[in-house]
Amino acid sequence: MVLVLVIGDLHIPHRTHDLPAKFKKLLVPGKIQQILCTGNVCDKETLDYLRGVAPDVHVVRGDYDENPTFPMSATVTHAPIKIGVIHGHQCIPSGDLDSLSAIARQMDVDVLISGHSHQFQATEYDNKFFLNPGTATGAWSGTLTDDPPPSFALMDIQGPVIVTYLYQLQEGEVRVEKIEWRRELSSAPPPPVAPPGGGSSVASPQPRASALPTSIPTSPAPVQQSVWS
Repeated sequence: MVLVLVIGDLHIPHRTHDLPAKFKKLLVPGKIQQILCTGNVCDKETLDYLRGVAPDVHVVRGDYDENPTFPMSATVTHAPIKIGVIHGHQCIPSGDLDSLSAIARQMDVDVLISGHSHQFQATEYDNKFFLNPGTATGAWSGTLTDDPPPSFALMDIQGPVIVTYLYQLQEGEVRVEKIEWRRELSSAPPPPVAPPGGGSSVASPQPRASALPTSIPTSPAPVQQSVWS
């Protein structure tokens, strides 16, 4: 099991001064193995804070980042799953699944993480998983009429299965929702099974994978503690 924090579009200090205090209470150092950040970190202090939460931090360059060392994209592998990270301004129109799917194919990844829209999204499309953690600070996007709720995601990676927990700050309460996604592993079909007493062989039936939910539940309940506590 690997715990990966997915976070981005913080815009500190340009559009907000800090992460919500209730989020900081959840992000306990030493509990998370890796951080994947969709960019727009904007200041060194925020980057140092993320490095204090987890030792392995990958940040891609957002359209407001001035750090030249941030790459435009990144890939990480948690076998058998390969994950790609971009900021998302490369996707036109913003958040368009066909455009994101083309980028995922180009990067040869199973999961594509992107930001930029400041809106959470978790979708299975073309047998791939697309995740946007939203904005961790609730920063104004420049396009939305209302300020989006602060949000981040935590991925619990267990082999070919990713359980994603969405954390949102709504009306002063932290709420959590869950979605599961499974990477379908290709395998060779089993050899034909000969029936008792001879005769022609009959191929054994293929087990059908049980469907996993591909949408976030609509009635989240308040949580009192983090998933990993």
